[in-house]
Amino acid sequence: MAEQSKKLSIAAELQAVKHKSGKTYGQIAEETGLTNVYVAQLFKRQAQLKPDTVPKLRASLPELPEELIQEMMRPPLRSYDPNLIQDPTVYRLNEAVMHFGESIKEIINEEFGDGIMSAIDFYCSVDKIKGVDGKERVVVTFDGKYLPHSEQKSEHMMSRLTLQGN
Repeated sequence: MAEQSKKLSIAAELQAVKHKSGKTYGQIAEETGLTNVYVAQLFKRQAQLKPDTVPKLRASLPELPEELIQEMMRPPLRSYDPNLIQDPTVYRLNEAVMHFGESIKEIINEEFGDGIMSAIDFYCSVDKIKGVDGKERVVVTFDGKYLPHSEQKSEHMMSRLTLQGN
């Protein structure tokens, strides 16, 4: 619980720095070479700031204190508030994935075979475009590495082979 409180406190400090800068996630993303969603994840302490990106982030947000940069470089506590599903945007995203999920799974299996999309080797962005009717549309891109399921052969199970060898 203490770790969650610390995360929320740091995230609030990071949000305050971002707000004071007047910059959007998209602007910070453009200046750092990251995706807009990854920048938001950094500022929510859901992602880890990598050393190569630190100079770019410092240039984008010079008022970001060193102690917050150091916190951003620590492995994050990747958690979420279960009440978040009550937010209409989050609820609709969840609803869309649940509604289309089975069909998406079928297409992944048809195109790639028996496997899944990684949520670790994963990129996500949110973009705004104009639809054919001229109205604004939200484009959410999930770009994840394909991970095939393995056939579980006992001869490949190193833990079992190691235990048998002792």
